[in-house]
Amino acid sequence: MATPFVAGNWKMNTTISEAIELARELRPALAGIDGVTRVVCPPLVSLAGVSAEFIGSGIGVGAQNMHSEPKGAFTGEVSGPMLKDICNYVIVGHSERRQLFAESDEMVNRKVKAVRERNMTPVVCVGETEQERDEGLAEERVAAQVRLSLEGLSAEAIGSLVVAYEPIWAIGSGKTASSDDAGDMCAFVRSTVAEQWGSVAAEDVRILYGGSVKPGNIAGLMAKRSIDGALVGGEALDPDSFASIVRYWM
Repeated sequence: MATPFVAGNWKMNTTISEAIELARELRPALAGIDGVTRVVCPPLVSLAGVSAEFIGSGIGVGAQNMHSEPKGAFTGEVSGPMLKDICNYVIVGHSERRQLFAESDEMVNRKVKAVRERNMTPVVCVGETEQERDEGLAEERVAAQVRLSLEGLSAEAIGSLVVAYEPIWAIGSGKTASSDDAGDMCAFVRSTVAEQWGSVAAEDVRILYGGSVKPGNIAGLMAKRSIDGALVGGEALDPDSFASIVRYWM
């Protein structure tokens, strides 16, 4: 069984000083949980400061986005070479990037490859809208995102990735997929990987659930064998709540 993996996505919240203070509160709160991969993803401007606070703690740091090119005339973007010395992970293809910034599966695929080229781990997000779910298209949409976002990668590469299933209708809405629905879709993601890249890759890839994860629902979600951890949004900004989610595995 894969090591449990919990990542906190702070999104566009916290100033630099607030982020560093939050990191200082999180470090002791997340101490002594060595059996869980713990990652925080602060805003870009705070990455270096937060990374410095976590030196020697075993807590990983991730970026929330990255351009696929190593350099160039891309005003406002950040590249792999800029990130590789200050973080270990990069969230790629979050639904807010896909919806608000028109990122296609092909763009996500280029970013996934670029993250790997810099020896960082992509956390690749997939998920359906409420309309797609209501129309019975959820599996079709998620399968297409998995295949296209990861196209061209070897089975070994797939096995080292993190995939986060986040139903778009549950992100920031307070709604959470039922544990059965979340478990079924994460199992479907794994079966899609198995069909495309083989059983070993499907067994090795870590599959997270994201979408209004809270201390009160983590136990039900993680009881599903197909779910290896969580991508946490709003609750990641509260040290006690985030630590409570991580400590589920203790």
